[in-house]
Amino acid sequence: MRDIEAKIRNINGSMAIEGMPLTEEDKTRLRDLLMGKSSYDTVVEQLVQKHRKVPTA
Repeated sequence: MRDIEAKIRNINGSMAIEGMPLTEEDKTRLRDLLMGKSSYDTVVEQLVQKHRKVPTA
């Protein structure tokens, strides 16, 4: 688990340099991926659904 947290800190540091630090939701998502609780395809689909723009009439 320590290795996973180190990876998340590293990713967060890189993202923060770019002005986009990880949210707690992002960190949880990464934890689930790294621990095998979730698959890449599932997470991508969830993010697409979350951020998809719904056309307005």
